[in-house]
Parts: sequence; C-alpha cells; structure tokens
Amino acid sequence: MSHDGPFYQRDRDWHSPAFTPGYKTSILRSPQRALLSIENTLSEMTGPVFGRDILGPRDNDLITNFGGTGEAIGQRLIVYGRVLDENGRGLPGVLVEFWQANAGGRYRHHKEGYRAALDPNFGGCGRAITDQDGGYHFRTIKPGAYPWPNRVNDWRPAHIHFSIFGEAFAQRLITQMYFEGDPMIWQCPIVGTIPSREAIETLVAALDRQATTHMDALAYKFDIVLRGRRQTMFENKLEGH
Repeated sequence: MSHDGPFYQRDRDWHSPAFTPGYKTSILRSPQRALLSIENTLSEMTGPVFGRDILGPRDNDLITNFGGTGEAIGQRLIVYGRVLDENGRGLPGVLVEFWQANAGGRYRHHKEGYRAALDPNFGGCGRAITDQDGGYHFRTIKPGAYPWPNRVNDWRPAHIHFSIFGEAFAQRLITQMYFEGDPMIWQCPIVGTIPSREAIETLVAALDRQATTHMDALAYKFDIVLRGRRQTMFENKLEGH
C-alpha cells in the first residue's frame, strides 16, 4: 500500500538535539550549518516494497538462526508489536531488522573491545516483515549491559537495535528498544539526549505476561511509530525533513 501525499513534518522538539556533548560521537556528526526544510519528493513518498520471499525460515528466531543445531544461551524472550504510521494505522509489508549484544553484553563484531565471551550459537541479528495489521514478532535472548568508551564508567542498558523501512523512503527509521524496569535506562548518556521522559518511555518495551510461552519465554511489547509528531525516537541523528 503506497502513501498518498506528503508526510507530516517531524517535531524536532520531540527528538534529541543533534549536538549533545555528553554523548561524544554527536559532537563531530552534528550539522555545522542551519538546516533546510524542503517538500517531500516523489522518490521519498514511494517504495520500496518488500516481499516475504526475501525471508529465510528462521530469520526472526535469533535463538536458533546462527548456531545450526545449537541454541543461544540466555533468558529467552519474545518481542512483538506493531509498526504504525503517523495516524495510528498499522503498516503491512514493512521490513523490520533487529540486532543486539548477547546475554553477556558482547556483539559479534571484529572491533568489539568488551571482554565478555562470545556465544558460539548466537549471531545477534534477524529480520521480519509486518503482517496485514502491521504486526511483527521475533524470538531472542535478553541482551546484557556493556561498557562503552564515552566517559569513564559509562554503560549501555540492555537494548535491541531496530531498523525499519516503511512504505516509503521518508519512513526510514533506526531506533533502540529498552526493557521495562531497567534502572540503567535513566543513567545512559544516549537516553539522556532525549528531551522528555514521555518520549523516552516510548522506547521502553512493556513486559506482557499474557503473551509469554509457557516454560519457555517471557514476552515484551514494543510498538513503533513512523513519522509524525510522535514518531518513535531516531538514534540522535538528524534524518529526512
């Protein structure tokens, strides 16, 4: 389904400022000149279209999609939700990609500096395509917290990264999901760039005991909003219009 007409402008006061010195990498990547506002172009308001034929049978199962016959170690989770447009409409056919650290807080990356062990059965990435109501889901393990070279003793709370490609290029979104009840959320310099507690709470997935799998996995619900005045937070980087 294609979008008919220009998208709503984003509310810049809702999102993080591009320049936030407490988050070191924002210093060099923030714009040095005034921003320009231009109308949506046709190419931004159309495409791409993703089909389910691009998915492998275990792309949305991070517990089993890397290790062959083995399974990832950690607290087993189901993450689910809906991808919505700026008017609250569920968006079908949206490509949702996700990646994360393992249960010890380590990424499978050749430049990883954290000393936690790798899990031989956990690759840390997957993808899904939303159904007719905008729904998505995947299985994974709960990622661990980890230190990072921002300031002395800065740690990231447990989180999962998301990349969402909506029904048009102007709906591209990269964000992070946190877990309800984690006290480290409120100590994180990246989270601290977001102007309001209300906005931060849109990134916190709610524990849903009714959606758990008996004797297997807890469930967390995380809805994602593309564009509009209450778009899900973009990762402290200016994007689009």
